[in-house]
Amino acid sequence: MDHNQHQETVQRDYFLCLLSDLEERQSIELTIDERRLFAIRQDNQLYAYWNSCPHMGIPLNWMPDKFLDLDGELLQCSAHGALFRINSGECIGGPCVGDQLSPIILKQEGEQYFIAADQPLPAPLINLRAAALRDLD
Repeated sequence: MDHNQHQETVQRDYFLCLLSDLEERQSIELTIDERRLFAIRQDNQLYAYWNSCPHMGIPLNWMPDKFLDLDGELLQCSAHGALFRINSGECIGGPCVGDQLSPIILKQEGEQYFIAADQPLPAPLINLRAAALRDLD
């Protein structure tokens, strides 16, 4: 990867949802410029992260909008079971303890939440299936 290339940024504000669209601990997913993200409601606040586990750079969820562990208390990576706090993204269990999810800056206008413009976009997610198929060639 060329570290000298210009970091891509979110080009404009993107509407995410109304706070009332989500119940407590319910999440929503969105894709911006081929980068996946999610937001989750906890204690009447919205927390948003790029959908990429810091351990392997793969999506956290095992099904659409399913990010929580069985107890519904923590975010969990479907690949290796890493556990993250909802309100900080901090990994507290699994292979990336001490690391954290990449937070997204939200802009609030009344009850509307937007993904704020001019924040860095993460690297595109690793497509493990495509990588494995390339390795077979």
